[in-house]
Formats: sequence, structure tokens, C-alpha cells
Amino acid sequence: MKILMLSWEYPPKVIGGLARAVADLSQALVEEGHEVSVVTGDWPESEQTEYVHGVRVYRVNQFFPKPMGFLDEVHFMNYHLVQKGAELLSHVDFDLIHAHDWLVAPSAKVLKHAFQKPLVCTIHATEWGRNNGLHNDLQRHISDLEWWLTYESYRVICCSEYMRAELRRIFQVPEDKLSVIPNGVRAEDFTNVHEDLDTWRNNWARPDEEIVLYVGRHVYEKGIDLLLSAAPKVLWHRPQTKFIIAGKGPCLDELKKQAWDLGLGEKTHFPGFIDDRSRNSLYRLAEAAVFPSRYEPFGIVALEAMAGQAPVIVSDVGGFGETVRHGENGLTFYAGNANSLADNILHLLGDKAFARSLNERAALDLKEKFDWNQIARQTVESFKQVALKPHEHKEFYERYQLTSTFPERGERVRESSNHGRW
Repeated sequence: MKILMLSWEYPPKVIGGLARAVADLSQALVEEGHEVSVVTGDWPESEQTEYVHGVRVYRVNQFFPKPMGFLDEVHFMNYHLVQKGAELLSHVDFDLIHAHDWLVAPSAKVLKHAFQKPLVCTIHATEWGRNNGLHNDLQRHISDLEWWLTYESYRVICCSEYMRAELRRIFQVPEDKLSVIPNGVRAEDFTNVHEDLDTWRNNWARPDEEIVLYVGRHVYEKGIDLLLSAAPKVLWHRPQTKFIIAGKGPCLDELKKQAWDLGLGEKTHFPGFIDDRSRNSLYRLAEAAVFPSRYEPFGIVALEAMAGQAPVIVSDVGGFGETVRHGENGLTFYAGNANSLADNILHLLGDKAFARSLNERAALDLKEKFDWNQIARQTVESFKQVALKPHEHKEFYERYQLTSTFPERGERVRESSNHGRW
């Protein structure tokens, strides 16, 4: 198949987990014998056109005209995505367009109708879920764009049964329009560590200290404040613990203040953004990798920690419940409960043999359930359901009467399941 992907981020531009998921999926699709072109936003020091692991990557200028704010940046990027997408579609007979999240919804919709190509989208998260509801005009606008993308798409892919239920509940996406396909991880990407780990470790912790690690964005839904709240109890029982909280985000200053107010002092370290090699090395050294999210559609970061050979502790929310099984390949704690989190950390720190057994089971799960090539094959099967030519959809057209009517959001009409198929 020939697939045109639209994504607002692609490595080395990595804002969240979306970039890594799009890159790994596109590479796996190429390895399975398909042709993939990705049109995405630009990034400093990146080529405008790249050939990355067999994937053709086209980067467009998203900062011209100079945006007045975040939404302007998104919409200007979409103008450029349409331009580049139209150029490619005029010369290549793509089988379908695959759009990732609301940030590319306008360009996906335009290209779908202009070139009469099937549109598939992947919803990686929702604005409603990230904020536990919609509380201002910006959030409502983003949620409307998410709904619009699911409405215009022939097929909607999500990463967990949890997300399937969320899309059904929030956007009333018809059941027969949804596919649940998990994200994966390339374990080999986490083998590159610093050569002399013992010496390198001295930059982060004393020889007698046990490392509890968090890696990710510093935003409210990731629950880092819960980890800090759990730290005093952990330190009371195991004063040799060292908390390393890597990453960046709008909550960083607030989290540093919380650590100071709790008297954590030198027992917490906020290194900011870390490169992949440092991340891999810290996973290898950590006694526990903790991800205390309040909202997590899938939780690819838990798989990354497993690939880095770190025992994982996650909250029992969202997709985490489908990747981490308590006491088998990791530990889970009651979401929002710092005391429960502290108890789980103490369990891992106090039983190294148990921690090793979790790692062994996790490594097996990565091979059996979360291999990207297997996931790519599942994705292609979902693509094939919509990549047929119009005359091959006779049964479909007899069942659904296509309409140009655009229903109100949430209106339950039969046509909304497959509006605008061709």
C-alpha cells in the first residue's frame, strides 16, 4: 500500500508520545513492504525533505506567517500541509491518508475531499480526557476539531479499549468504525547506554542511593505532584532514595516549589530535558520507574521503561491497565493516592528479586504483544477495510445513504458512521 501520513510532530521534533509512535509505525510499515510518506511540521536543523529508515519525511514551515498564538501556529501549519499534501497526491496514487490527532484535522479533511481518498485517523488522546472535561473556549475548540476528524474519517484507530470507550462516550463514534490497535516499542532503541555506567551514575546519585525515576512532560495529568507527595513516606523508610524527575513542561516551577516545601532538598533532582542515551542509562540504573498519571490513553512510556530494563510502577488509569499487570510485569497503585504509590515504591526497593522477576516478564511481553511489525500488520488490516474502490463497496452503499448534511455534534444519525466516504 501507499500511505500518506499527516502529523504535527516527527522526530527529532518530539513534544509527546505521538512523534515516537508515528515514527515507529511508519518505519514498521516500510519494513512490511509498504510505501509511507509523512508530511509534518518543521524543526530547527532538520532537512525539509528526508529519507529516514525508508520513510519519506516532508517538513513544512509552520512558523510563517509568524503566528500570533498556538492556534495560529496550528492553522498556518495546516495550510502548508495542504500545499505539500496536494503536491504529493498529484504525483503519487496513494491508497489512503492517515491523520494523527486534531492538529492535522483541517488539512486531512481538505485533502480527503479534494483528491477523493479514504481517510483514516488515529486519536492518541482527547482534550476532554486530558482535562477531565472541557472548561474553556480553547478546550472546547480542540474537542470540536477532534470530533470533526473522527466524523470525517472512514476508520478511527485508538490505542486501547479504554480509549475506545472514551471515543464512544464523548464523540458517539459508531462501534463499527473503531479499531483498537496498541502502540509498541522498539526495544533495541533502549540498548544504547553510557559505557561506564557506574562512573556516569555518580553524576546523578551517590553510590549508596537508590534511584526512583520519572521521565516525561511536566503537566498536571502526568501526576508528578503525587510522586513528590509520596516521597516523604518513602524517605522515612528508605532515606537512601533519590528521586530524579526528568523532562520539562509548564508545571516545572510549581513542582520544584512543591519539592522545596516538602523539604525534599537534595533528594530530588530536576535535570530538565535529557537525551535518549541518558534516558536509556537512567532506566538501566533505576530501581523503579514511576508514572503516576491521572490520565493515560495508552502509556507508551511504561513500555519504554520496560525496554530500558527498569521495574515500572504506574497508576491504575486508562491504558496502563492494559499494558501493566500488577505483580506480573509491573506494579499499579490507586490513581491519585500518594500513600498507595509510596507503598508500591517501598515494595520494589525492598525486594530486588521480585523486581527482577517483573523485568523478566515485561521483556517477554514486549516481544509477544508490543512488537511494531506485528502492530503494523494489524494497522494494514484496518486500512484494507476502507482502501477499496467505490465499486467494491456495493453492499455498503446499499446499507448507507450518503448525505451532504452535516449533523450537530453528538447527533445520533445512521449516516454519521460513514459520512462522505467517496
